[in-house]
Amino acid sequence: MISMIAAVGKNLELGYMGDLIWHIKDDMKFFRKTTSGKTIIMGRKTFDSLGGLLTNRHHVVITRSRDFSFESVDVFHSVEEAFEYFKDCDDEVFVIGGGTVYKQFLPYCDRMYLTEVDDEFPDADTFFSEFSKDDFASEVLDVIGDENVSASIVRYDRIKK
Repeated sequence: MISMIAAVGKNLELGYMGDLIWHIKDDMKFFRKTTSGKTIIMGRKTFDSLGGLLTNRHHVVITRSRDFSFESVDVFHSVEEAFEYFKDCDDEVFVIGGGTVYKQFLPYCDRMYLTEVDDEFPDADTFFSEFSKDDFASEVLDVIGDENVSASIVRYDRIKK
């Protein structure tokens, strides 16, 4: 199962200048709990922004660079290559960014976990892909937030046609 996980603003904002826009404690806990023990797929810039390996996860990086390598990280050179490798995997595999990788994986994803932040960030330079909510059944898993912002964690399951 291919899943995507992200925190997005009202306009599907994801990031600004290579960093996340929102750092909501309960969202970070949800991310850690949900992806722990799983495979996480990301673009090279997202990997670089992590500052190292995340504990208890199998890291996959998608990059066009044939020179990129990092110990304990599997590297693919296209989304299609990664999808072919994981398409028959029984476990849930998580796409964690960035914007281009989300867009390329959207047609293949079975599930999305979106923390929908009740805020806008006009200067955002990275966005989640637009998608039709009619293609997914949704369920609010939790309502979270802090003194600065509120959000809902929503699971979207693709409706099989």
